[in-house]
Amino acid sequence: MEVHKNYSLKNYNTFGIAVDAKQFVEVTTTESLKEVLQQAYASEILLLGGGSNVLFTQNVDATVVHLNLKGKKIVEETADSITIEVAAGENWHNFVRWCVENNYGGLENLSLIPGNVGTAPIQNIGAYGVEQQDCFVLCKLINKQTLEESVLKKEACNFGYRNSIFKQEAKNLYAITHVQYKLTKKAHRLHTTYGAIDKELLTQNISSPSILDISDIIIKIRQSKLPDPKKIGNSGSFFKNPIIEVSKFKAIQATHPEIPHYIVDETKVKLPAGWLIEQAGFKGYRKGDAGVHPKQALVLVNYGEATGNEILALAKTIQASIAKKFSIALEPEVNIF
Repeated sequence: MEVHKNYSLKNYNTFGIAVDAKQFVEVTTTESLKEVLQQAYASEILLLGGGSNVLFTQNVDATVVHLNLKGKKIVEETADSITIEVAAGENWHNFVRWCVENNYGGLENLSLIPGNVGTAPIQNIGAYGVEQQDCFVLCKLINKQTLEESVLKKEACNFGYRNSIFKQEAKNLYAITHVQYKLTKKAHRLHTTYGAIDKELLTQNISSPSILDISDIIIKIRQSKLPDPKKIGNSGSFFKNPIIEVSKFKAIQATHPEIPHYIVDETKVKLPAGWLIEQAGFKGYRKGDAGVHPKQALVLVNYGEATGNEILALAKTIQASIAKKFSIALEPEVNIF
């Protein structure tokens, strides 16, 4: 392992923010990860995967460990299902497409989500009516302080909307090295009612879609409204979609009858944060190189040389505006350092 001093992280975060790490090291095995953890205090280590869910606002005064563990293997297989173990450093979208191409169903709605597999359980990533927890079996962990290896099954992960035990009581305690997903081999359960999937199926005259059809359509939809991080710096959705009480929703609906919404249960309603931001006039807004994407107001972008603090200032301005206009507190989905 080569340890780099004062190493630029610009190519290791999808916002393209130019900050430096005090030290930087890439690990490709669990053994090398343990070695790095043993040589430094856990509090002085920042684990970094695909860098798709972070906003750096300052140089990192710590050792940044880039988890680049690779590999997939079959853990269990029946006539109906298959359980795959995938290493934390595998690209999420590439893994999903590999599953789809092998006719393993369950994750196709999560196509084109940026980032790596190891961070998927932390955020409990989701899109188009599906969350990774729907197929999640377990993840393998290394305790950053004790170096003890363990396994955490689905029930213990406390998955919620963009939430998990890894963002709560187990925050910063573990490094996820591998994740297992149980997928279908036949009789796939398709989710097509969320967003524009059904509409696109009709447009393409597809009456009996395959999981490949669903994946292709979601890729098309996402590419039509979301910027490519390789061209414009961004981290995808910057804010969580807020979940509010029905009473508050009805009060907003009284003045905004066209408001899109999703019923969570008899007491809660989820609102699209992008719609709220657009109503507040920020869609396409730009200040310097920090801006809001013109096609999707939920995405904050770096048009070139924006600093993390400039992106954060824009986010706070948006939060204040939404709080004033709708009395709703928008929560960031990205991790801010």
